[in-house]
Amino acid sequence: MSQQTTTMQDEAANLAEIKDLSVSFMTDAGSIKAIDKVSFTIPRKTVVGVVGESGSGKSVTARSIIKLLPETATTSGAIWLSSRNGSERFEALSLSGEDLRRMRGSEAAMVFQEPNSVLNPVYTIGWQIEEGLRAHGMKDKKELRAKSIDILKKVGIPDAETRIDYYPHQFSGGQKQRIVIAMALVLNPGLILADEPTTALDVTVQAEILDLLRLARDEFDASVLIITHNMGVIADIADQVVVMYRGHVVEQGDVEQIFHHPQDPYTRRLLAAVPRIGQKLVVRDDKGAPIERTVDWRKQPVAVEAKGLTITYPGHLMQPDFVAVDGVDFTIHRSEVLGLVGESGSGKSTTGRAIAGLQRISGGSLNVLGVEMNGFKERDFKPKRADIGFVFQDPGSSFNPLMTIAENVAEPLIVHRKYSSVADAKDYVGDLLEMVQLPRAYMTRFPHELSGGQRQRASLARALALKPSLLIADEPTSALDVSVQAKVLELFKKLQVEIGFACLFITHDLAVVDMLADRIMVMHKGRIVEHGEADDIMQRPQNPYTKKLLASLPVPDPREQRIHRAHLHELLEAER
Repeated sequence: MSQQTTTMQDEAANLAEIKDLSVSFMTDAGSIKAIDKVSFTIPRKTVVGVVGESGSGKSVTARSIIKLLPETATTSGAIWLSSRNGSERFEALSLSGEDLRRMRGSEAAMVFQEPNSVLNPVYTIGWQIEEGLRAHGMKDKKELRAKSIDILKKVGIPDAETRIDYYPHQFSGGQKQRIVIAMALVLNPGLILADEPTTALDVTVQAEILDLLRLARDEFDASVLIITHNMGVIADIADQVVVMYRGHVVEQGDVEQIFHHPQDPYTRRLLAAVPRIGQKLVVRDDKGAPIERTVDWRKQPVAVEAKGLTITYPGHLMQPDFVAVDGVDFTIHRSEVLGLVGESGSGKSTTGRAIAGLQRISGGSLNVLGVEMNGFKERDFKPKRADIGFVFQDPGSSFNPLMTIAENVAEPLIVHRKYSSVADAKDYVGDLLEMVQLPRAYMTRFPHELSGGQRQRASLARALALKPSLLIADEPTSALDVSVQAKVLELFKKLQVEIGFACLFITHDLAVVDMLADRIMVMHKGRIVEHGEADDIMQRPQNPYTKKLLASLPVPDPREQRIHRAHLHELLEAER
């Protein structure tokens, strides 16, 4: 067989080929190379997973395929795309004008991480799905509507005939992600580019979205390039894996090889950082000795006690009241970490905000550090605020962008009159940053100059500035890379042992909470459905909802995950 024949067969088997792709961005500080000589192929009817930390060049690579880069970008190399039917082969980076518009949507389409940034709030979702069809020449209104309803049904939107006329705000986060996938699939492209499509989604919704991407491969015969930092997601859905680090491809191969026989040290570090059920977090000191609590949390005083706690949001415009938290009972002891897990809308964050005095309660009793929160007066609770720290899910939005890191961290110290100014607090703020493993030099930086993991550490430093006896951590690691997440969790565990604060750790990631928590509460639709020691909840769940949550969590092992996914589908069938 000639070399030319072999090349033609390879081209026919591959939907896309990225060859020596380099992308640089021009900035005020000069040219910055985002990716450097990246090469890999995307075979037909295959899911290729691209993994790596933030800044590794994953999204830039995917956006380059449909030439969705800013004007400041300079590219070199080649991206060869084949049409779905194999009749055409074109170089994507050289396309412009009408050819580029025709390629986008019909040959390759993108599913973005945040559906709210894609969906226009002033148009119905039907109009927005039809927009892509209109742009590619379809004019008949009845045909447009019928095709839009059909694709909504295929992606699992219930009552599609009616809901096609709904607006984006009338759908849940998972449903909005389904709609964005429908917009990508409606023109039946050969390649779907999915950029972090499940980040910050609940594990049950994540499992549904991954099933939908499998549907794109198995029923629509599309190839899928999925970008993620979640190795469990890769084990669940990918056929082949590309590992990126600092703009380079460090390893690529089929999913079995990457997980069971990784070659590159970075791939091995990435896999080692993935949290797993049953894997308790052990933190060691400089001499290698485990850092453990010297006290038994069960014998410590109670810091928080809730009895029949109810929180209701009043309805507006003739809508009924919404009960967010419905008669829950729990306690948090000093030195204890209580994990609170559940899906979005279950009432987790509302409970945490109530404990911090940021949300009024409607009924029952909530005693926080000796203060009754039912009908509390701010003057009675204000002295206790210094004893409560709060780590927010998104530190970027909780920091003042016009203030330096030192000013942001020092703010609670000045508000509670521990120091008179940032200058007075400078030495202590430096100590706090070093405690969370940030250099003192970062004090003069602004929040946007720090990475996501660094901002989360600074947020932890601010929460611990007043040495609180109670800490509320609301999804503090949900959007972090696994390697950064591992470092933040180790730091959290170390500080919790050293300071001994009581902690409510709110998350939807069961593997993370299993690493840290002494006890776990599972919340569903405002109620506690299961509550007990962490090992009992994880190993011997009793409630069907807890079992579904555990089954929905992808396992970072492709062989084990196939069994895990089959078990989840059995549970879902039993529910029906």
